Amino acid sequence: MMHSMTYDAAYQGTRGANSEDAAIDLLSQEAKLLPRDTLEDVFNAVTRGEARYGVVPIENTLAGSIHRCYDLLFEHDLKIVGETVRHILFALIAPPDVTLDHVRQALSHPVALAQCEQFFRKHPQIQPVSVYDTAGAVERVIREGLNDAAAVATRRAAEVYGGVILAESIQDHSENYTRFLLITPSNAPEANAETDGCKTTIVFSVGNIPGALYHSLRPFAERRIDLAKIESRPLRGSPFEYLFYLDIIGRADTTPVSDALNELRAQAKSVRVPGTYPRYRG
Repeated sequence: MMHSMTYDAAYQGTRGANSEDAAIDLLSQEAKLLPRDTLEDVFNAVTRGEARYGVVPIENTLAGSIHRCYDLLFEHDLKIVGETVRHILFALIAPPDVTLDHVRQALSHPVALAQCEQFFRKHPQIQPVSVYDTAGAVERVIREGLNDAAAVATRRAAEVYGGVILAESIQDHSENYTRFLLITPSNAPEANAETDGCKTTIVFSVGNIPGALYHSLRPFAERRIDLAKIESRPLRGSPFEYLFYLDIIGRADTTPVSDALNELRAQAKSVRVPGTYPRYRG
């Protein structure tokens, strides 16, 4: 049996997608990357060992948390080993020879289209059309060579597929950032020894009793541990019970975080630490 090549990382989307840019940021320009259709496919590729890492979006400053990603983190035995943040700028990209006044439809991911509403109001003749992903939309309009279609995606997608940028920075808000996580199997060796500037993600569930969340957070508050984010997700199969995701500043294996975790374990229904990783510095 031939041994197939293991990719460095899997990401959701096609070449030129924001997730591919994030993967290059987190690994390197030389990384061998595996594009996948869905977030599930990315998690599965990492779980099955087809790729050493996965690069997944966890939150966007405009659209909020990416809930599917939180649920998949809980369902898979993977750990978080890194994070990065990308500034998302959208352009209108068309095949060569197509001019702005000929464009009648703009293809892109629904989230991207929703972030460019003002542009579509200004150009009512252009119909937004939802497709699977942003870079894939560019690939499609270039491949089909339509003379009335364009795509909404990032600059690099235009370079990858040979498209022409008809309008730059067409998103409504310039403060559009997406945070990505780098995930790998839980049993992969630890490479990260830095203690300064680490973030730890914790997932725990509590019973549906008054004050349960307050008591769960108290060990962190009393030790003045900086809470970067909290997110709740319904616990599947248990109506009105929740999983809480906490991002805190500090390492899980050093005090005071380790003490707070021990206190949390004593009272929460379940506690898991998907990872301690270097915090994005920008």
